[in-house]
Amino acid sequence: MRSRMSLRPGRRARRPENDPYPASEFLGLLGDRVREMRHLCGMSRKELARQSGISERYVAQIEAGKGNVSIVLLLRIAYAIRAARDSAA
Repeated sequence: MRSRMSLRPGRRARRPENDPYPASEFLGLLGDRVREMRHLCGMSRKELARQSGISERYVAQIEAGKGNVSIVLLLRIAYAIRAARDSAA
């Protein structure tokens, strides 16, 4: 039996009306956290971009809460921040 929630090609999922975490709020909090961790490690945006393999402009968008970042890019950012933290210790 097919679920009524399955998506047909070309259709987008709708956000539930009572969604406690709107995407814009979540992305803003995520960006704040990335910026905070970058600062704690003493990294510039340029350095984080170089270490994670993404553009400096995209790092700025993520930190501003405007970049809809994938899980894979979050992992690359996290690994770059962890490497900087570990080398500073």
